[in-house]
Amino acid sequence: MRDDQAVGRRGFIVTAAASSVGALAAVSSARAAEPAPAPANPPAAAPAAPLKVGGNAKYDAVLKAAREKLCPFCDGEACAGEVPGLGGMGTGASFRNNVKALARVRLHMRTLHDVAKPDLTTTILGQKLSFPVLCASLGGTTYNMGAKMTEEAFIDAVLGGAQLAGTMGFIADGTEDPLATYKVRLAAMGRFGGRGVGVIKPRDQASIRERVALIEEAGGTAVAIDIDSAGRSVRAAKLGQIIEPKTARQLAEIARSTRLPLILKGVMTVDEAVAAVDVGAKAIVVSNHGGRNLDHTPGTADVLPAIAKEVKGKLTILADGGVRYGADVLKMLALGADAVLVGRPAIRGAHGGGAEGVQVVLEKMKSELAEAMVLTGTASVRAVSARAVSIA
Repeated sequence: MRDDQAVGRRGFIVTAAASSVGALAAVSSARAAEPAPAPANPPAAAPAAPLKVGGNAKYDAVLKAAREKLCPFCDGEACAGEVPGLGGMGTGASFRNNVKALARVRLHMRTLHDVAKPDLTTTILGQKLSFPVLCASLGGTTYNMGAKMTEEAFIDAVLGGAQLAGTMGFIADGTEDPLATYKVRLAAMGRFGGRGVGVIKPRDQASIRERVALIEEAGGTAVAIDIDSAGRSVRAAKLGQIIEPKTARQLAEIARSTRLPLILKGVMTVDEAVAAVDVGAKAIVVSNHGGRNLDHTPGTADVLPAIAKEVKGKLTILADGGVRYGADVLKMLALGADAVLVGRPAIRGAHGGGAEGVQVVLEKMKSELAEAMVLTGTASVRAVSARAVSIA
């Protein structure tokens, strides 16, 4: 990569946000001469009415800057070491390993079948989703994203875009964030009818219980403990906070303390997946935190099959890491996930066009997933066969 291409991720977002919003504005202006459609009824507590996304015009507008200003593909090369920021920890190897692991998974094309209209709907933790993709826990607009959006505007865009696309998102708990910032994010979840998952860093037990109560008050769908953030203990200590590894006993105590399902996010080994079942977790997220905590981990797609073999059916398996296209979603499902989380694509969508930008990104992914299912003979996302893929 040339020096002039090695643009910092936060600097990119500063440029991308302005360029992409301008492009969306141009699309909107072109539509101004058309007869205005009848307004749709907005979903409860949502700030915008559902929009029908037709063609690729809006999608191209949102992502054009991403492909021209930084990289043709979000693979962790240009942003290695940018933490805080959106890059991978240290050398960025874990981030890149996520992308490479998915790239090694091959889809097997099958067209002699009757699957013309695959079923993309699924139910995760009691919530019916239009397709098995959720927005990951995202936050830190000032220290990670160039301060081009407020936390409130950003989380409204993520949750709003997810709702418009028929799915939901996770609420972040940043190491650098005061409790007041966390409450801002939870308030947004409340505005969207509580359809979301509140994530909590592995803080001291009292602080976790305090945040669990806040998630319950907001009507949240579930509570997630970000156990892969345990490595932030040194940084947290400098900020006067406690973030530390959790024992099985402590996690079981948290599971028993709430009426909401407990998710453990950051499981990368079979033994810890089994431990998650034992402590009473209802779901896990197979994740290396987007490569942002420990350098040189395997990609999530590398470890997912063994984990699924051991705990599939005992709890819900979510996975993230390098998912950029609908075909990536199908790969993760074939490897054993029940649904996937996407992070960086949602960030681009939010900065490129707010809730509509996030919706556009998700709808494009949904369309790609449907096409991949037809071409692999996959009738339902709830029953994806392992024979749909192989590892190169």
